[in-house]
Amino acid sequence: MRVMLRATVPVEKGNETFKNGKLGQTIQSLMQRFKPEAAYFGTLKDGKRCGLIFFDLAEPSQIVEVVEPLFLNLDAAVEITPVMNAEDLQKGMAKAKAASG
Repeated sequence: MRVMLRATVPVEKGNETFKNGKLGQTIQSLMQRFKPEAAYFGTLKDGKRCGLIFFDLAEPSQIVEVVEPLFLNLDAAVEITPVMNAEDLQKGMAKAKAASG
């Protein structure tokens, strides 16, 4: 299932992990392991670092593999949300239309 991961890193912890290299290492490891189809990084209005990463979650148990390094290394707040691309949306709409008569 395609998912969007949103990770938000507190300012102080982000600064610390940027300086000691853990921020880059953690993100690089995640990118290599899950090979996302897209990833975007920036800051939020309150100055926290934020990343949006879109990838395929093959099975629910992988959630632990994804989130634990973010929790442990970065004190990140993490959200995982199922998402669709345009093709998935078209398929879903066609099925919903057929089911509704």
